[in-house]
Amino acid sequence: MGRTRDAILEALENLTADELKKFKLKLLSVPLREGYGRIPRGTLLTMDAMDLTDKLVSFYLEAYGAELTELVLRDMGMQETAERLQEIACKALHFMDQHRAALIARVTDVDGVLDALYGRVLTEEQYQAVRAETTNPAKMRKLFSFAPAWNLTCKDLLLHALKETQPYLVADLEQS
Repeated sequence: MGRTRDAILEALENLTADELKKFKLKLLSVPLREGYGRIPRGTLLTMDAMDLTDKLVSFYLEAYGAELTELVLRDMGMQETAERLQEIACKALHFMDQHRAALIARVTDVDGVLDALYGRVLTEEQYQAVRAETTNPAKMRKLFSFAPAWNLTCKDLLLHALKETQPYLVADLEQS
């Protein structure tokens, strides 16, 4: 299991039965990011902490699953548990996941990054799909749309490409 998944599980396992029930009910109404669906109510309400953790990670991936878990915990008034989860999740996130929004907004040499990733991380179709976008932020968004299927090596290759093409940006983000 990943460290973030373990942190989600730990947070949910520390809830009482009533708190877990409340968590699941609040999860049904929390606003979701665009493009994400809800876990079906019938499935959600019968889950224990371990099954719920697996469902959160499979539906939303580890980073966004942890973010949602933290949001619901804060809404329940469980600030300390939410902060502990956030701390663990932030440490476990890869640079690419931690700085996604900033990279989308600030990368200026997307074509140089694409060239470094072509054939190693990106297929011809993916490469062309990213290049077809008209602005650098749109290109980066498209590039990140492929990231859920990447393993750690792919993310490391993207980071290396960014260090080669945008060293000052990467240095700035590493210090933040």
